[in-house]
Amino acid sequence: MENRIDFKVENHIAHIHMVRGDKMNALDNDMMMALIEAGERLKTDKNIRVAVLSGEGKAFCAGLDMANFAQMASASSGGKSDVTRTKLSERTHGLANRPQQVAYAWREAPVPVIAAAQGFALGGGFQLFMGADMRYAAPETKFSIMEIKWGLVPDMGTTHVMTRVAGEDVVKELAMTGRIFLAEEARELGFLTRICDDPLASAMDTAGQIAARNPQAIRGIKRLFNEPADRDIAATLMLESVLQDDIIGYPNQIEAVTAELEKRPAHFTDEDETAKAAE
Repeated sequence: MENRIDFKVENHIAHIHMVRGDKMNALDNDMMMALIEAGERLKTDKNIRVAVLSGEGKAFCAGLDMANFAQMASASSGGKSDVTRTKLSERTHGLANRPQQVAYAWREAPVPVIAAAQGFALGGGFQLFMGADMRYAAPETKFSIMEIKWGLVPDMGTTHVMTRVAGEDVVKELAMTGRIFLAEEARELGFLTRICDDPLASAMDTAGQIAARNPQAIRGIKRLFNEPADRDIAATLMLESVLQDDIIGYPNQIEAVTAELEKRPAHFTDEDETAKAAE
């Protein structure tokens, strides 16, 4: 992970920073594995309440490493390629295969993830970006569902997110043409939460605000809104109730009320309060 990602935790905020700036943070095998490993850590480290995902240098992520496409071309002309040695239909990470997990890991994480982009988020880089719960970008950032350029379909696990935030017809057009669009259009279409002069600083500011809230409530909110869009109303109402039952009246929720009334910062615990109460 060290030569692909810098993972730091401070004040309950995990900063997952891709550090392959010389390659525009392109997704080679090592980068994919590092991102998946970082996503797994978000599931197990109870000290983490929110995460920020960013990339160093000129780009957030320029997509799949060009060497992978070179291997495909080599294979087609009689060379050897290991790019497709495993069927993508084989599930390696629960619901997902390995490439899908690179982006789906952030949807699966129990804590909110904020992506901060600059320069480019293309192809797999755009799907990685779309895996986040909130998405900030600099004004001139360029985006593209670029897989069609290489004769492929977008297949990294966030096409369902794209059609939730933008119209199905819009996503089809972008995926079938592979055209590049800028941050302003991305925001108009629903792909962006915010355009910021300094997206990383803005993301860290939002992360700080989230980290100061009841962590059990934050995790519950993410789960509530990450559920399938076609979930029926009865299931939605029940989920709201189940989540609230696991929060209301427990120490963190009481501390939130007390701190608000006393006009002071709250002091929360990161333990699983419902599990502790059941002991």
